[in-house]
Parts: sequence; structure tokens; C-alpha cells
Amino acid sequence: MIRSVLWVTFLFFATASSASVNGSDPEFNAIFKEMQKELKKINAYYAPKIREKELRIQDISAKIYDTKETASKIDFLIQKDLLKEEILSLKKEEMQDLSKIRYLKGLQIIRLLYEKVLSLDHHFASVRTFSEINKISNPNQYPEYEKLKEIVKSRKDRKAGFDLTSILGTNTIVSVVQTFSNLMVSSLSKDEKDKEIANIECILDFTLRMQNELNTIYFETAFLQKSNEKIRTDIETLFKEYTKPIGYANTLESCRTSDDWESVKQKTNDYLANLKTQQGPQLYSSQVNIIFPIDRLLQFITQYNSFIDQGGKFYEKFKIILNSYENEKQCETKLPLEYKKLKDDIDVAISKFNMAYRPVEVNGSKMKEILYGINEFE
Repeated sequence: MIRSVLWVTFLFFATASSASVNGSDPEFNAIFKEMQKELKKINAYYAPKIREKELRIQDISAKIYDTKETASKIDFLIQKDLLKEEILSLKKEEMQDLSKIRYLKGLQIIRLLYEKVLSLDHHFASVRTFSEINKISNPNQYPEYEKLKEIVKSRKDRKAGFDLTSILGTNTIVSVVQTFSNLMVSSLSKDEKDKEIANIECILDFTLRMQNELNTIYFETAFLQKSNEKIRTDIETLFKEYTKPIGYANTLESCRTSDDWESVKQKTNDYLANLKTQQGPQLYSSQVNIIFPIDRLLQFITQYNSFIDQGGKFYEKFKIILNSYENEKQCETKLPLEYKKLKDDIDVAISKFNMAYRPVEVNGSKMKEILYGINEFE
């Protein structure tokens, strides 16, 4: 099974298209092109040698059929068996070369995916913090509203007005009720009251309508950030399992920080060179040790893609939420700049989730092609 899976890798990559399409990633594309080139090189080296020996076996088989002398038949049979052993030896070497390419390309994929996971970390860390969301959704954060509160405080009826406790004073709804209650009983004239209300009506309308929605964006972004922390932990665990067979002990974070990828490559080369000296069950076990981590890589890619899908849907939802404010046109000049910035940030995030964070190459079928040579539509 292992032999056939490794051998078929070339057959698919020999015909696979390397054309760039929308959403492709130059670095991932480079991995595919490099692998295609290396597989062709291996095939160009081994195929003629194997074919030559197969033709010689055919020729010897014909001679065995034609010859009448027993000694000659025995001699031809011995030659035929030797050629078969040589073919098996060549195929074994070819499998080892294919294993090396697939394993190293898998490491490159892990390396690039880790950079994307770290980029997501940075993305979530730079998204609006709770204090910034609070600036947009809390009328008490707006200078115009604070000005009204000060005016009302200085002109309120001491007998009819009231003051809130420190706890209730931080509650947006209660604070607004208090401000308007005090405004109604203040000594301001009707024209003054109308003027002050007109000055803050868009602020109050926006903040009271959008407060829950904006908080939803904050908390769901926090959820996505927490989920991304798990993705980061999982890819670091994957790297540990992936490099365990070759005896590499450093963590993925340490490897990245110290740029120790050459050491990983060297240990891989040493491990695969050792395969050439192995036979039977020991060889099979060593091959499985580097094939199994590739299975884990494909499982992680499925998990990663699922998370990116989820993130994209969340941000599409955020966009709908922000666009749901029905008085946006009437209140355009009064809305905070942070609101527009948040909308722009979410548009950029949607684009990143659809393109940068998941290039077209990082999908299950494409990865099966690069790591196994399996095309699910074949």
C-alpha cells in the first residue's frame, strides 16, 4: 500500500496544473511547483532504469520460451530473478526519495500555516478592544452628551432632580433616563431644551440602538480569538508529532524564532538516509513513522479550514450588524469615526478570511494531491 501511494504521487503531479488563480498564495504555489519539479526529476531518473530492466526481463522470458537446453533456461531464470531484485531495489530507492520530498514539503506547509495562525493572532489582538467598543456604544463617551449632562447638572431643580449611585451611574440606560428626567425639570427654556436634544439625538439613537450589537461583535471576536489560540496550540502539537520520528526536539515556536529549519531538514535527510540500510519490518515501520504525521497534517488542515470558514461567517454577520443602523444617512455627520473605521476593518477582515488566511491551495483536495497524489474526483 505504501509503495503504491508513494508511486502514484508522481502520476498526478505530472499532470497537475500549477496555474495561479484568484486567492492563491505565492508561497504555497511555490511549494507545489517545486514539488512538481522534484517529482518529475525523480521520475526522469528512475523510470528509464526500471523500464530498461523490464524490457530485459521480457527479452529473457522470450529466450526461456525458445531455448531447449535446461542449463540455459536455468541461467536465464537466474538473470531474470536478479533483474527483478534490481527493479525492487530501484523502486525502494524511489520510494525513499518520494518520502523525503513529501515529508519536507509537509514541513514547509506547517511552517507557512503557522505564519498564518500567528497573523490571525495579530489580527484579533488589533481588533477593537472593549474600551474602544465602549467609546462607540456608550453615550457617556461622547463630548456632546457630556456637555448636556453638565448643563443639566448646573441648571437642574434641586428638589425635583436626583443623583445616581456609583453603580447605576455606569448603566447607560439609567444614565440616559436620569439626564432626560433632570432636563425636563431644569430651568432651561423650551428652545434651549430643544436645541440640546437636537444636538445629541443622533448620538443617543445610535448608541441605544447599536449597543447590544456592538457588544456582540466584541464578545464574538473574543470567542474567535480564543478559538485561534487552540488552533495555535494544535499546530504546535502537530509539529512536535511530525518531527518526533526524526529526533528533532525543539518546539515550533523555538524553531521559528531561531530560524532552525535547516536543522530539521538535516535530521530528515539523516533519517531517510538510514532507511536505505533497513529491510523488512524495520523498513516498513520507519516508513509508517513519516507517513502517519502527514495524515495528522491533513487532519489539521481540515480543522484550520473549518476555523477560517467560521471566522469568515462571523465577520459577514458583523458586517450585517453594522449595516443594520437604519438612521445612518440622517446621522452621518454625528456618527463617530470609530464606527466607520470598524466597518472598514470588517470589510478588510472578510477579504482576508476569504483570501489571505485561506489561499486556494490550502484545502483538503489540494493537500491530498500534494501529500498523497490522491485526486478525489478521479
